[in-house]
Amino acid sequence: MGTSTLLPDLGTQIVIPLCAGIGIIFALIQCLIVSKIKLASHKHNTSSPKQSLIEEEEGLNDHAVVRKCAQIQNAISEEKNLSDASHLIVHPLRVERLITTLILIVGILDMLTSWYFITEIAGATSFLFTEYQYVGVFMVAFAVLIFVFLGSVEGFSTDSRQCTYDSSKLCKPALATAIFSTIAFLLGAITSVISGFLGMKIATYANVRTTLEARKGVGKAFIVAFRSGAVMGFLLAANGLLVLYIAVNVFKIYYGDDWEGLFEAIAGYGLGGSSMALFGRVGGGIYTKAADVGADLVGKVERNIPEDDPRNPAVIADNVGDNVGDIAGMGSDLFGSYAESSCAALVVASISSFGNNHDFTSMMYPLLVSSVGILVCLITTLFATDFFEVKTVKEIEPALKNQLIVSTILMTIGLALISWIALPSTFTIFNFGIQKEVKNWQLFLCVGVGLWAGLIIGFVTEYYTSNAYRPVQDVADSCRTGAATNVIFGLALGYKSCIIPIFAIAISIFVSFSFAAMYGVAVAALGMLSTIATGLAIDAYGPISDNAGGIAEMAGMSHRIRERTDALDAAGNTTAAIGKGFAIGSAALVSLALFGAFVSRAEITTVDVLTPKVFIGLIVGAMLPYWFSAMTMKSVGSAALKMVEEVRRQFNTIPGLMEGTAEPDYATCVKISTDASIKEMIPPGALVMLTPLIVGIFFGVETLAGILAGSLISGVQIAISASNTGGAWDNAKKYIEAGGCEHARSLGPKGSDPHKAAVIGDTIGDPLKDTSGPSLNILIKLMAVESLVFAPFFATHGGLLFKIF
Repeated sequence: MGTSTLLPDLGTQIVIPLCAGIGIIFALIQCLIVSKIKLASHKHNTSSPKQSLIEEEEGLNDHAVVRKCAQIQNAISEEKNLSDASHLIVHPLRVERLITTLILIVGILDMLTSWYFITEIAGATSFLFTEYQYVGVFMVAFAVLIFVFLGSVEGFSTDSRQCTYDSSKLCKPALATAIFSTIAFLLGAITSVISGFLGMKIATYANVRTTLEARKGVGKAFIVAFRSGAVMGFLLAANGLLVLYIAVNVFKIYYGDDWEGLFEAIAGYGLGGSSMALFGRVGGGIYTKAADVGADLVGKVERNIPEDDPRNPAVIADNVGDNVGDIAGMGSDLFGSYAESSCAALVVASISSFGNNHDFTSMMYPLLVSSVGILVCLITTLFATDFFEVKTVKEIEPALKNQLIVSTILMTIGLALISWIALPSTFTIFNFGIQKEVKNWQLFLCVGVGLWAGLIIGFVTEYYTSNAYRPVQDVADSCRTGAATNVIFGLALGYKSCIIPIFAIAISIFVSFSFAAMYGVAVAALGMLSTIATGLAIDAYGPISDNAGGIAEMAGMSHRIRERTDALDAAGNTTAAIGKGFAIGSAALVSLALFGAFVSRAEITTVDVLTPKVFIGLIVGAMLPYWFSAMTMKSVGSAALKMVEEVRRQFNTIPGLMEGTAEPDYATCVKISTDASIKEMIPPGALVMLTPLIVGIFFGVETLAGILAGSLISGVQIAISASNTGGAWDNAKKYIEAGGCEHARSLGPKGSDPHKAAVIGDTIGDPLKDTSGPSLNILIKLMAVESLVFAPFFATHGGLLFKIF
């Protein structure tokens, strides 16, 4: 049986950090290019040629409009009390110092990157800082819980113990696993927080520059928005890879040859990443949708004023929400997926021939896949920013779609190469008590099937959510007879859109498990996320474009500029849905891989659904996504109710508000969204985090296995349906508003009855696609990785009720 690899261990030690460094440097270069688009200059005469601001195509150079854009951008980014802009609240600096301190922990490269953004854009939203305060308390409390539970497995003993899978060897004590799992958890949590923070700063930095470039043309604006999205994508992918790689090497100093214990401890990294992502997604989703629903129902439906009209009191909160929910939350979410898929693959591989032979290069195969992914995504990005230029509105969506196609094709070639040089020709993988023989080309197929399944899910999502295709056009057409038929058609579309993605996931699971057992499933999930930098770039592009349109409207720019930003935003809605499809599909594979690792680590020989212990877990687990969705939907509804009442109050009581002679009270609406999101994110978060602990302690590992299987099966279906239904309703509304064809014009214009019905559908879909749907994929991943981390404790001390009775 071959064990040697063409890539030596030293080469692996160089390649992984080098690729991460290249990703960070590339992100900084993209950011420097975007930063050349200057706002107002206060030091020099703005009438000089060098200091003049971007001119409109009509030949005008309205400095007042550009200054207004800069002030609105500052209000969205900093939420500070600006004298002639948005009049928001001033926030304390002590929390900002805390965030800066956290950033310094990640390492020199991350520190330099973070320093750039912090110095370039002083301050961040009060919401993000307030959320991090609450999350910080949870992070410390849960870290203590991990240490106590895992340390108590063997009574906090410091004696070495027999290895679980090789009794002839001695492994490090359980106390060491407790300590290093806690450290890994904190590392994952901090990196997740930083991912969300940097994403927020990048988006608020780029939105106004996208608006200003739209004055030159839609192509210029597209490049700015996409470059800015690429900054986030590459920073997140490179940071996640670098921190995980450093953690493995540092932990290895203590663990030495005990790779089983090393990678069990590393699993805490995925738990930390996903636990922070849960609060980011839920809290950010509640924030943004409360503001969005309030702004739409009163502004667009009742008062018949345009979206993002500065007279609407909820408009600043709405624009801020796009960043805290769709950028910060989404960044943390996909980082969590990456961390968990990597950890699942490492845990399973550590008890196979890679771990037994201490083959470092082969063990690092999941990280090498991610390293190649960064290089592939770098080349792919150049196709959108340098090799080809978007010139018309019709070229926007194809340009984004080509990113997915090109990255998938190039990644397939990269996977073949790395599988050839980093894997022995034949090796064994642990498969529920036996060692399964696998060839390197079979593992390549496992990663490849996940990669191409992701592309299929992306295309299916685009078909069901883009207004260029029949399904969304049918939803728009149903608005002729009112909101009720619009809702019916939208729900039907969402249910139907589950079919092909589920088959794609099922086939990829079957193929990957057949070839390489649970390790194959884990690397298939990693394959789906291998182009995460490109996926994040096109995902972050959407909220940036949305904000750019809002700034154009609020600054009073021409209708032509708003048409361009609307076109960018419509494409962004589709790409956002594609990004969510990737996240959900990868969550299904990651959860299954984590489930397999949990079953192995908890020493469960079989999971028999006919056993009462397992079946009750299965049926309760299938219920949990519904319970979670009900909580998040109601939270959005409660917050939106307060927002609607406040917006109505201001329109009714502030003289001159509708006429534009008086300014609304933006600060109160911001406070409503902030307070509601912080308060309402705690119960859903507690449901997800406490369920595995309660079930594992009181009912045991068999029932917990049923819980994980049930939540995975129902959670994936609901998440796909909710995400695509919401995306379809949103683009049906935009289809009517754009009036790009005869059919669309027959349903419009804005303010018509079909348009009002479409707005109502979009409003219903907002919490589905931006709060409940995206959060569900975190639910199924988080419960699985939490169960994996606590598996030794549950196996030793769990099942108290069954022991008593």
